[in-house]
Amino acid sequence: MDFVNQSTEAIAKLLLGKVLVHQTSTYTYSGYIVETEAYLGVEDLACHSYGGKRTPRLQSLYMQGGTIYIYSMHNHNMLNIVTKEEGDPQAVLIRAIEPITGIEKMEENRKVNGISVSNGPGKLTKAMNITKAINGERVNEGIINIHDGKVPVHIEASPRIGIPNKGEWTSKALRYYVKGHPYVSGIRKREILLDSYWL
Repeated sequence: MDFVNQSTEAIAKLLLGKVLVHQTSTYTYSGYIVETEAYLGVEDLACHSYGGKRTPRLQSLYMQGGTIYIYSMHNHNMLNIVTKEEGDPQAVLIRAIEPITGIEKMEENRKVNGISVSNGPGKLTKAMNITKAINGERVNEGIINIHDGKVPVHIEASPRIGIPNKGEWTSKALRYYVKGHPYVSGIRKREILLDSYWL
């Protein structure tokens, strides 16, 4: 997948339905990506690189598209894939997955079962045992891989979650998700479509 020569918004949409794989020495974790958010760099008030901010913690965000950028929020690791050319710090946050393989181990890691295993960005990294140790590595060149999977019937867009007081950037529709998918974070029961969210 091309993480450089497309807009970050386009990449965020194209990632929906792709298979995220974490291959450890003992387990293979995988799941369909069902929810993402786009962060648009130095102009985006909600992006860590807003205004050209550059610290050692943000080094990975400034690398070539396809680099993994992981940061922690409230003790949860957040998995991002950097987009664009080196020096243009944009990225896509992976917000939720539908588990495929390693489900029992994911449930053990999270100490829950069912949809709650991976219907949020901090949940999926804990479920898949994704740590900051891989920050700065590249997708499809190590233990994190993204493969073709399924095609969503319909992609919805909405404002990003947890972005208050950022002016127009609070309301911009930069969150994308597979319409009706039960693993989308915060989805209401009445919005869930049974077996009709993939083509």
